[in-house]
Amino acid sequence: MKTLREFDDLNDKWALVRVDFNVPLDAAGNVTDDTRIRETLPTLHELSRLGARIVLVSHLGRPKGHESKYSLAPVAKRLEELLHAPVKLASAVVGEEVSVEVDALKKGQVLLLENVRFEEGEEANDPAFSAALAALADVYVNDAFGAAHRAHASTVGVARRLPHAAGLLLQKEVETLLEVTQMPERPMVAILGGSKVSDKIKVIERFLGIADALLIGGAMVFPFLAAQGHSVGNSLCADEDVELAKTIMGKREHHGAKLILPVDLIVADSFSADATPVLIDGVDVPDGMMGLDIGPKTAAEYAGWIEEAGTIFWNGPMGAFEMEPFAAGTKAVAEAMASAPGTTVVGGGDSAAAVAQFGLAARMNHVSTGGGAALELIEGRQLPGIEALS
Repeated sequence: MKTLREFDDLNDKWALVRVDFNVPLDAAGNVTDDTRIRETLPTLHELSRLGARIVLVSHLGRPKGHESKYSLAPVAKRLEELLHAPVKLASAVVGEEVSVEVDALKKGQVLLLENVRFEEGEEANDPAFSAALAALADVYVNDAFGAAHRAHASTVGVARRLPHAAGLLLQKEVETLLEVTQMPERPMVAILGGSKVSDKIKVIERFLGIADALLIGGAMVFPFLAAQGHSVGNSLCADEDVELAKTIMGKREHHGAKLILPVDLIVADSFSADATPVLIDGVDVPDGMMGLDIGPKTAAEYAGWIEEAGTIFWNGPMGAFEMEPFAAGTKAVAEAMASAPGTTVVGGGDSAAAVAQFGLAARMNHVSTGGGAALELIEGRQLPGIEALS
């Protein structure tokens, strides 16, 4: 993968930079979590130092055509605050007026194009649209790890038309995740949560082959418990996931990792913040109840594994952490990682949201900006946006 060092001279040249500013907004249109914007600042500062004229391209949400609620105007405002420098929002993505705005840029200045998904050609990786984007710049930089698993015009098409390189964020993401899977400090502990085994089957199998211990949390535990003959009540548990769990458990003697499941649970009679949490000492969920978090014994056991690990990778919450009565298990894992002496890597998605919610993100060695891309990279897949930079 080519990096910024590949460019001999960026002074006075236009750099088209693909960033991932797909950030959450509140009802008033304010950015509520600017992590992804902040993580691109090192790349933008470096390009500015090198004298480049910076044209940013990003998507936001899944608009159907030009929907004003998906405008990048709030993002431009927040980026301007973080850079302490003007950031102009272009009138569109491509076109004559945009070309004039791009040409007017001076060294070190930043222009943010409108939401690239306003254009039909983006997700189709349309050659004509790719060429129109490429015509705006002299070089292309991809710093959007969260979109690297998409073969779109702004992640693949442009890279084929311009001298290209990975930005500092994308480079850091790839190097960190490859180190976790290829050269981890031992013991290596992986913690996986979430709702469905089928969504993470390849990640589970990968970690069973490379980790020393695989800790399971979230609704994913229930197919494994059902496969062992335990009752799961009304917990989320699809039949296909139970069969996958049986297959995984049948193969585990061929893997090096220990598969660790909860020993106690927090259950309730409904998926609601108003539901009364009930602790059960064991894992058989009563009829009419559903499991919504790991219990304190499990949290303590998982914390023990984390404390002794040389490398810890975490993706997926331990329970319904977005509801305060069922957040304790996820918070316990986050706190254990924040205090762990080993290398801690949070694999984006809900886990990244959790550590941010608990104010612990800064105490992790790495918090990925791309949940889906991170998991696909760990699975061993080729990510189109990264492959295009080789």
